[in-house]
Amino acid sequence: MARGPLGMDEILETVRMVGGSHLDVRTITLGVNLRGARTPEDVSKRVVSAASSLVGIVDELAVETGIPIVNRRVAVTPIAWIADRPDRTLIVEFARALDEAAEKVGVDFIGGLTALVEKQASRIDEELMAALPEALAATRRVCASVNVATTHAGINMDAVQLMGEVVKATAELTAAERAVGCAKLVVFANAVPDNPFMAGAFHGFGEGDAAISVGISGPGVVADALRVLPRDTPLHDIAEEIKRTVFKITRVGEHIGREVARRMSVPFGIIDISLAPTSLPGDSVAEILELIGVDRVGLPGTTVALAMLNDAVKKGGAMATSRAGGLSGAFIPVSEDASMASAVADGHLSLEKLEAMTAVCSVGLDMIALPGDTSAQTISAIIADEAAIGIVNNKTTACRLIPVPGAVAGEWVEWGGLLGRAPVMEIRNRATVGLIGRAGHVPPPLRALGN
Repeated sequence: MARGPLGMDEILETVRMVGGSHLDVRTITLGVNLRGARTPEDVSKRVVSAASSLVGIVDELAVETGIPIVNRRVAVTPIAWIADRPDRTLIVEFARALDEAAEKVGVDFIGGLTALVEKQASRIDEELMAALPEALAATRRVCASVNVATTHAGINMDAVQLMGEVVKATAELTAAERAVGCAKLVVFANAVPDNPFMAGAFHGFGEGDAAISVGISGPGVVADALRVLPRDTPLHDIAEEIKRTVFKITRVGEHIGREVARRMSVPFGIIDISLAPTSLPGDSVAEILELIGVDRVGLPGTTVALAMLNDAVKKGGAMATSRAGGLSGAFIPVSEDASMASAVADGHLSLEKLEAMTAVCSVGLDMIALPGDTSAQTISAIIADEAAIGIVNNKTTACRLIPVPGAVAGEWVEWGGLLGRAPVMEIRNRATVGLIGRAGHVPPPLRALGN
């Protein structure tokens, strides 16, 4: 249940967590409704007007509370809903307008270059998807997402096929930056309309004119809580400790988010209860799994440990707030988690094992570097597999795949900052996949008839 403002004891405990456990608020994201904006100029003006005070208020609050707030972001209405004609050049102009607006207001990223095509793609959707490589190569702060599947609609395999080609083309157009454009592009199943995390944030259907949403972090805090437990602590007691710790982290995140919303005079949206790792030592979801008892991430036992962690994170957060939303759970991005990347490099964690892990955690195959000669059809097949996990389990799954031109399996690729670094993963069979050439539609699972 939701509770009142933080007490002094909770604030002091929070300060201790910040001091040695990498506690931070990963993102404050302002959602902006662009309905009624028809031109790139309209979009830019709307974003600048809505977000002009965001960075100043967030920075001010970070100083006041002593809680680091890592990213300031904006999410907008899907551009495919705004564009009034199927024109690829127009889509790129919208992307440039978003980028310019993001630079003016000083945010790190802006999301919403988005199409929702789980059932069918309109001509505007098709043009937006086709424009993504150029748009992402021409901008620095713009993030894009495409939803190709839902439990209710099934999987749009025509869109899946196209997105394999889009990922490949984006990598080639940003080859000089090690295909960084692909790090700003995510392909979803069951995308949610209130996700504050990039690259998949957009201000979706059912949202109001504006909202402040929060994405928390805290893997280091959870890891430190587990380190002090006796080595023979039963798993149910470990789960309880995770719940208690995430409860505290969630309370801090909601307090900050509500205060930003109050100072900006906009509604508070949701708090995404997620453990989002960074490449900093000690700020790793993989380390938590090993503290639970897995000898090395990727070995047998990894999936059950991750399932328990994800469940405990959700339960602890849900007790702390009535406004949980977004993706909420434990993230497993390879390049953004130093221990996860290390497990890939030493051969313990494979692409296939990561896919199995995505069935029990938040999101999916995230920030994964692939060999540069990986075919578009193989990329599409990986996306389709991940979408299948999403629709059958009625959960959000996603792919952020980065085929790095010229790179081979085992080579390390570095992007810097929160994007981190990762070894290029081996794909054991990269032959052309005939399944993708069939296109069409994968029907929804029977559970779609749950109404």
